[in-house]
Amino acid sequence: MSLNDDPRRYEHLSRVRLEDPEAVARAAATRRRHPGLKHGTQNFIVAADHPARGALSVGSQPMAMADRRDLLDRLQIALANPAVDGILASPDIMDDLLLLGALEGKLVFGSMNRGGLAGLVNEFDDRFTGHTAAALEALGADGGKMLTRICLGDPDTVATLEATAKAIDSLAERKLIAMVEPFLSVRDSHGKVRNDLRADAVIKSVGIAEGLGSTSAYTWMKLPVVEEMERVMASTTLPTVLLGGDPAGTQDEIFASWKAALALPGVQGLTVGRTLLYPADGDVAGAVATAASLLNNTTPEATSSGDRGLSERIPVKVSE
Repeated sequence: MSLNDDPRRYEHLSRVRLEDPEAVARAAATRRRHPGLKHGTQNFIVAADHPARGALSVGSQPMAMADRRDLLDRLQIALANPAVDGILASPDIMDDLLLLGALEGKLVFGSMNRGGLAGLVNEFDDRFTGHTAAALEALGADGGKMLTRICLGDPDTVATLEATAKAIDSLAERKLIAMVEPFLSVRDSHGKVRNDLRADAVIKSVGIAEGLGSTSAYTWMKLPVVEEMERVMASTTLPTVLLGGDPAGTQDEIFASWKAALALPGVQGLTVGRTLLYPADGDVAGAVATAASLLNNTTPEATSSGDRGLSERIPVKVSE
């Protein structure tokens, strides 16, 4: 599949949603599930929950993710690679992909808290306005993801922590994975929320996040790749996936940073969106294939694409 400019190419989704909304539940019920998680086999998950937070920008393009048809094209290209294990998406995007039959044999993670809109005056009051644990169970999903920004100077943080703990418990009751994405965050002098990506800050956020909920049996961490990543990974025994964030630096620098981090104990794989869906050269399939080649897997699908001239590890600045 390639990028397409036919404006009517997804018109059938609108028709199905209008005439047969139960088709989403039927598609979920009949979907072939992923064969299961295994230690030693890293997973590759594509993230597509950014628009639901009002975060449409990629690099210097403020409205890059605004065209849903274009986004669905890019997601289908990525998901067509057999090394891509699954999707992390908000309910609207996940429903589209279910109707398109694009999630056969894939891991499925729902995006649970989308209330802390980018630029909102109370952005740290990050309420759970997306998937619920019950809805994810009904969809046959594998788990849910929650962004957990911790601002020591904002009183809304405690409500977000409490809601996150309840969501972890609700997922665990159903034996579903809670993918927690923690940051220590601040507001800068212009009022913009910034994540502290120093190793000490990331380690502190991990310590707080992995203690949320009454059990950590089903909890994963979703962490940025930062300097001193070895120290970060030494702070947890929880399975950890690496996030991509808004791309900064060259593509080779980003991939080199991921490659080094993927070699560390406890790293279960990648959960990446914008960096691969909107690469600088426009080659979505190529970016996905190169990222897949970095995974430490024994399966031939994940190692067949080769290495495209990776440079030495250079830490890359990222945010959700």
